[in-house]
Amino acid sequence: MNFRRGQKREDPEINLIPFIDVLLVVLIFLMVTTTYSKFTELKITLPTADAEKALEKPFELNVTVDAKGNYTINNQPVSFSNVANLAADLKTAAAAGQAAAAGEKSPVVVINADQFAMHQMVINVMEAARMAGYDKLTFAAQTGEKK
Repeated sequence: MNFRRGQKREDPEINLIPFIDVLLVVLIFLMVTTTYSKFTELKITLPTADAEKALEKPFELNVTVDAKGNYTINNQPVSFSNVANLAADLKTAAAAGQAAAAGEKSPVVVINADQFAMHQMVINVMEAARMAGYDKLTFAAQTGEKK
């Protein structure tokens, strides 16, 4: 250590060459590891809403099957003798309701089955709908006490 008085201090020297070297290495690293794509944004189709359109309810045939073996089509009781007659009753009910359906060709057959109804009864309705040419089926279950 030099503790002499009166000597003039040398100005500090700032060497920028190592700093520039480090910056160039970082810049080269970023250039090599960064991938560039031709497209800079995603094309997203956003949903739209139109308040003027009213929801159209499809033409439905409601077939109810209860635990006692009774069938009803659109709240009209139907006697069941075989699947072909049930298919004919479905076609008749569809023809009666076709005027209200405004151009619907194939109605949706809604099967409302009691929870205690036999499975074969529901299968009969499905087979009758197939025979009548109706391929749109949906199911609903009714719960209740067994009598």
